[in-house]
Amino acid sequence: MTAIAEKTVRELALESSSATRVFEKLGIDYCCGGNKSLEEACLAANLTLDNVQRELDSAKQEFRPNGSRDWQREPLSELIAHINGTHHRYVREEIARLTPLMDKVCGKHGPHHPELLHIQAIFHGLAQELTSHMMKEEMVLFPYVSRMEEAVIEGEPVLPAPFGTVANPVAMMEHEHDAAGDALRAMRSATNGYVVPEGACASYQTLYRGLEEFETDLHQHIHLENNILFPRALAMEKGRQG
Repeated sequence: MTAIAEKTVRELALESSSATRVFEKLGIDYCCGGNKSLEEACLAANLTLDNVQRELDSAKQEFRPNGSRDWQREPLSELIAHINGTHHRYVREEIARLTPLMDKVCGKHGPHHPELLHIQAIFHGLAQELTSHMMKEEMVLFPYVSRMEEAVIEGEPVLPAPFGTVANPVAMMEHEHDAAGDALRAMRSATNGYVVPEGACASYQTLYRGLEEFETDLHQHIHLENNILFPRALAMEKGRQG
């Protein structure tokens, strides 16, 4: 077995952002399912390890980051600002845009495409969960992590967390991320991989394209939190306790 086969998908995603593009293209879960080895992930996705490795090697050679930031080293406060300003903002804007579009498409095409009503129910549930989830992060977890980092930098004592330890809200957020991942997979299955029916109108096509872009952004969003922000915050808290 090669060394890359033994690495987890999470490790590969952290090594190079080009890997996340490959995983997205091939349908390999690198955010919620990132703890699987590459070999296990390939088996789960019915892909050969050799082909995936070639894709990763090719993407790494072609990808030239332009001003991309290393979120494993940037201050946590800046990573949080990026998540809030980029991904949380995108989620809110897209929920506001896609919800009425979904209602319109379902109203017109639902009688002939009953899968749309199933997709609508999944998306509405996901939208409600994400709205609550982001509020908890922005009002409770993220401000505490930023204050903790500031205290560490200033060499001052960290105020006790109202939730006991960072591990408690992190566990809740990761559980909710898993539920969001399940919803994304259910929508992808119900839409047959976001393939619109023959003769679909512009609104139908716009809806499917928007849902697929929503999925891609949410994968990257969860990756930044599960694989970078949360582990770094937990390590920082542990270092202060030690």
